[in-house]
Amino acid sequence: MRNIFAAVKSNPLFQGIDFKDFERVLNCLFAKTAAYNKDDVILLSGDTVDYVGLIIYGGVQIISEDMDGHITILTALGTAELFGEVFACAEITQSPVTVLATEDTEVLLMDYKKIITSCTAACPFHARLIENMLKLIARKNLMLNQKLEILSKRTTREKLKCFFDMQRGTATRFTIPYNREELARYLCVDRSAMSSELGKMRDEGLINFHKNGFEIL
Repeated sequence: MRNIFAAVKSNPLFQGIDFKDFERVLNCLFAKTAAYNKDDVILLSGDTVDYVGLIIYGGVQIISEDMDGHITILTALGTAELFGEVFACAEITQSPVTVLATEDTEVLLMDYKKIITSCTAACPFHARLIENMLKLIARKNLMLNQKLEILSKRTTREKLKCFFDMQRGTATRFTIPYNREELARYLCVDRSAMSSELGKMRDEGLINFHKNGFEIL
């Protein structure tokens, strides 16, 4: 239990909740753990959504697929990050996206209805959970707005520059959570054209990179 708390306590959902209350919180939320291997489907588009997932270790990608089979990566998540919370608050019963494990992953699954509704036992920490969830939803909305800003750019170079600016913050060196194929899917661009544009930006002295490590020059 202490290992789980150490892994997930940095998530804003548990802000203000101490270890002494953690086990009680999990019991209140009917929480359970589940392990997945790399490339396992954690949640399939169309599946019934009845839980929120918090990553104990590992990583996942949130993807969508159109009728022609084209895949778009919406986001990548790692340790102590949450997925499914938007569906919970919107009361969406069927998932519009698929969640894939990108490596061996363990997830803490929590009944979403227990998170967003007051506890019948009047738990003193439940009001805190609801407040924390509202903050999480606000942050997720900001992330979606950033994705829309990237996709609104007209050219592949503009999308890359916008994405890099969001990823790096004030740093000149940074690592992105995608390989080339995944990055192209995230930006909704052709991989070959994107790779060519990255090469041009490097030749022009704008950036340097090795695999998923980048430097702004």
